[in-house]
Amino acid sequence: MSPPAPPVPRYGEAALADLTPSVLAALGVPDGTGVLGLPALPRACVLIVDGLGWELLRDHPDEAPFLTSLAGRPLTAGFPATTATSLASLGTGVPPGGHGLLGVQVAVPGTGRLLNCLKWQDPDVDPVTFQPVPTVYERAAADGVAVGYVSLGQYRGSGLSQATARGASYLSANGMGQLVGQAERALRAGDRSFVTVYHADLDATGHRYGVASPDWRYQLRFVDLLAQRLAEVLPDGAALYVTADHGMVDPTERVDVDTDPDLRAGVALLGGDARARYVYSEPGAQDDVLAAWRDRFGDQAWVCSRDEAIAAGWFGPVDPEMALRIGDVVAVPFTDLAIVASHREPWLDRMVGMHGSMVPAEQLVPLLSFTRD
Repeated sequence: MSPPAPPVPRYGEAALADLTPSVLAALGVPDGTGVLGLPALPRACVLIVDGLGWELLRDHPDEAPFLTSLAGRPLTAGFPATTATSLASLGTGVPPGGHGLLGVQVAVPGTGRLLNCLKWQDPDVDPVTFQPVPTVYERAAADGVAVGYVSLGQYRGSGLSQATARGASYLSANGMGQLVGQAERALRAGDRSFVTVYHADLDATGHRYGVASPDWRYQLRFVDLLAQRLAEVLPDGAALYVTADHGMVDPTERVDVDTDPDLRAGVALLGGDARARYVYSEPGAQDDVLAAWRDRFGDQAWVCSRDEAIAAGWFGPVDPEMALRIGDVVAVPFTDLAIVASHREPWLDRMVGMHGSMVPAEQLVPLLSFTRD
């Protein structure tokens, strides 16, 4: 039986990379592209709830009465459906193949090592060079918009923040009350304002306990309250847009690459994560690695070469300089499977909830809106 066709993200129509350019267009910033048709208003707040998938939200209306009361539609996150990639798509307004943050762990070409785009612990990789696309925040600020980015203080100045949020005034907030307070002040600055608020706790809860857990549902109730409070403090002429970077699933089947010699053979580096694997082969071993991974996962995952994934449009248009960051082999489960590596990635092996694939539960994220006239 052939695997189902992968549902390629809707770049240029209804993807995360289309949201912030549409916000810029609504704010009157030159070269903003209003694909999503957002109304023209002088102030906008984008709330990014890490891990709040469209299907998860629809499945839990009792835990999210405010969010589910809002007008909304789904967007596709982009591939892979993971935080670093999605934050870069939102921060630049271009698909992953353009900004180059193509997963949580990608190869640094010519070095023989991986970069963890979340932790960014490699001092030799300059965030502005590695992600060279000007951000939407830089574009807005250059047009006179007051731009703020509200998130945890620990992310201030991080490599990921420099790559995805440069150009915005970084406003530290280490609790929900601070998130609302910082956002309210930033939204009232200047004649036009653009404020992004990022909240990570729902994703962290899902990774640790799973999205089927009571813990996740309780956390969703706090997220719903956060969104409601942000809506209540909006100044006149402001819109609140609630979205996410990805959904999440709780895979029950796991295959451990580190204990399977057939899957390790010819592999130089293993990147990506459990639901979107990048396999970097040793010189001359690409065909054998592709055959071995297809043989093992062909009825559970989309397994293809780098060139096949690019040609299929998984990443949107790919800058040639970014292509080698993608694995020689790309393996993306569409079943209840996690491809783990217990020795190399013990932190990932311990997770319950995971994401990264193109299946709707991980790929679809909400776009909800509330406007203060």
